[in-house]
Amino acid sequence: MSTSVSRPWLHGLLELCLLGMLADGADYGLNLMARLEVAELGTIPGGTLYPALLRLETTGLVTSERRTSESGPPRKYFALTAAGRRALRERRTEWIAFGARIDALLAISKGAT
Repeated sequence: MSTSVSRPWLHGLLELCLLGMLADGADYGLNLMARLEVAELGTIPGGTLYPALLRLETTGLVTSERRTSESGPPRKYFALTAAGRRALRERRTEWIAFGARIDALLAISKGAT
């Protein structure tokens, strides 16, 4: 059985996951993809990841800068802004409350299966 998260779930949570990963420090797209895969969230294509990063940048939650790379062309690194840190705290709180409501609903309905 695969432990990867289904694609519809991940699309809804990708921005929250990215904010959480960037709380550890600036990172670049390919490494963020690898970290998501290591976390068993599945393979996230660039056509999904980069638009999510762009949305976060457009809304002021992350900034980006190009940095030289020792192993190829320059990389675009993304970092949280102060607004991004606030958004992460708020969304984390929302996620915990939402998850608790889903857990309660599933606990109630488990007798129906």
